[in-house]
Amino acid sequence: MASDTGHLLEIRGLRIEGESDGQWSTLLHGVDLTLRRGEVLGLVGESGAGKSTLGLAALGHIRPGCRITGGSVRFDGIDLLALPESDRLKLRGSRISYVAQSAAASFNPAHALLPQTVETAVQHRLMPLQTARQVAVAQYRRLQLPKPDTIGTRYPHQVSGGQLQRVMTAMAMHCGPDLIVFDEPTTALDVTTQVEVLAAIREAVEARGTAAIYITHDLAVVAQMAHRIMVMRHGSLVEEAPTSAILAAPQEEYTRSLWAVRELVKPDQPSAAAPLMTIEGLDFSYGRNGAKALEGITLTIPRGRTLAVVGESGSGKSTLGRVIAGLNVPTAGRITLDGQSLPPALRLRSRDLRRRIQLVHQSADTALNPRQTVAELIARPLELFHRLRGRATAARVNELLDMIELGPRYADRLPSELSGGQKQRVNIARGLAAGPELMICDEVTSALDQLVQEGILRMLLDLQAQLGISYFFITHDISTVRAIADEVVVMNRGRIVESGPRAEVLSPPHHPYTELLLGSTPEMRPDWLTDVLAARKAGQQAES
Repeated sequence: MASDTGHLLEIRGLRIEGESDGQWSTLLHGVDLTLRRGEVLGLVGESGAGKSTLGLAALGHIRPGCRITGGSVRFDGIDLLALPESDRLKLRGSRISYVAQSAAASFNPAHALLPQTVETAVQHRLMPLQTARQVAVAQYRRLQLPKPDTIGTRYPHQVSGGQLQRVMTAMAMHCGPDLIVFDEPTTALDVTTQVEVLAAIREAVEARGTAAIYITHDLAVVAQMAHRIMVMRHGSLVEEAPTSAILAAPQEEYTRSLWAVRELVKPDQPSAAAPLMTIEGLDFSYGRNGAKALEGITLTIPRGRTLAVVGESGSGKSTLGRVIAGLNVPTAGRITLDGQSLPPALRLRSRDLRRRIQLVHQSADTALNPRQTVAELIARPLELFHRLRGRATAARVNELLDMIELGPRYADRLPSELSGGQKQRVNIARGLAAGPELMICDEVTSALDQLVQEGILRMLLDLQAQLGISYFFITHDISTVRAIADEVVVMNRGRIVESGPRAEVLSPPHHPYTELLLGSTPEMRPDWLTDVLAARKAGQQAES
């Protein structure tokens, strides 16, 4: 039965509780939400505000360890909470879809991408297998994935994080659902790819009259996508209004505080006298006859400073980080650490060399063992590299928890009991436990809301000042570059196209590719995406 109110989705008085350490606490405090067909609703707020909990409830789903204690969820007149789970499963993927924040944690690593994309359509008998494959390839092409005809034969670990996120978006759109819940779908994307994906999502939503809930911490992104914005905090609605109105004149103090998060800019510092690491003429290829993923890379990493590496998905940023860490073996070139040649493969490096270079991964969800406590996660490198045991280990774990601004009370918690920002702090603490001289930070703040992101960056700057550590900081976010970098390297298709001190690289005149990156950084005005797409179309027409 269709909804009598004209609303596709109606959530009324929804209350959800979560359990931690045997105690139940309220996650959503009687939240209301309405959504019409073809409407996009933006959900914004800090980590822990209840955005994802509310988004999952729109699918009639709650996370393990949670319970619904009041309210209703009606989709197209159907009471989702009263349906048997088997009937809810029939709706999910066909009429209601979900795009998760962490694509890496959502795909089955044992299966190629195309079978996973078409699985729901085939299982629900919505289309024949061959048709489903053709529709999937068309979605890959629409979302600007490389080699759309063949990328589906790859496995999740064989594509970049940004590419995997786009495959997940294609999967959600595959069956033409009436409602899609986007949970931070562009956090893993570089700014140029983000423009194309946002345009594709908006086009698909408008073309089919699909309704969407767009959950994000990026205010500039939600400004491009949403007709209305709901601001949440601590499980309650703070403010709701049309996008243009709430951007121009937010009514609540908390909303104004989100809008006014000041950009953190690291003070300029003179370069260190001697570099910690030098890289000369580095090449790397995937496979014996594969194309070069890195070519002629030459750079230096200053001691006690931060080198930020920026570029599009597939530009070679993370590949270069893995080469430095010894996980990828270069085909040519030389790396020196403190003037001494660094063995190319991790297995050839001594325990002390492995200690001195640590890699902090982008996704704490996949980097942290969900069965180990925070104390156990941090203790492992202490035992491996410093031979600490017993009370000495526990004492150092507590010191590290203080350094990352969590404190010893988090020692016995599991990753599932932490927010995204807290998990990333633990991820960083585990790297610090080794006592490294160089930390390779691979998009460590990309999945965090702006307030939490700012806190992590300030913490990293404080740790650098305290410990004299160097950062090789991989990011696609220009504001993050301004916040933390001393030197900047811009990469495109495995090569360095521009490098130098941050102030020089980010000030005009720019290399054309750097100009493209800077021009693709979203602005907090609703017409920004439309203007950028129009300008690009005009440029393409002028060239032809």
